[in-house]
Amino acid sequence: MNRVLAVDYGLKRVGFAVSDALGMIANPLTVAETPVALKTLLSFMAEYNCTEVVIGLSKNLRNEENPIELEIRKFIEALLKKNPGVNIIRMDERFTSKIAMQGLIDGGFSKKQRRDKGNLDKMSAAIILQDYLNQRV
Repeated sequence: MNRVLAVDYGLKRVGFAVSDALGMIANPLTVAETPVALKTLLSFMAEYNCTEVVIGLSKNLRNEENPIELEIRKFIEALLKKNPGVNIIRMDERFTSKIAMQGLIDGGFSKKQRRDKGNLDKMSAAIILQDYLNQRV
């Protein structure tokens, strides 16, 4: 089974996560600055032989799309131009940042480590991916 990648897209940074070889467990991977995020994703897709990418769907509590969705759609369009065969799955990302922060606290991360937004972004990507993997079973 191929691995699956996940993206937590942000205006400044993009968090990445990857599944294990069996497609059961999500692992935080890294963070990239947004301008180089597409290049980073394409590199990971080649490295991990991924044809499936889960990208967070940004909605508010009224189930309306957040303004960042416009940028996420542009990112998806650019990805599809570079790799037309990729299967893109959108997953609701509401509350992932709160869950990720609690995970960092529970995981024993220091306050300094928790202030590093990159840790939060890649953990959020892992949560988005794990939600998808759980639904697939």
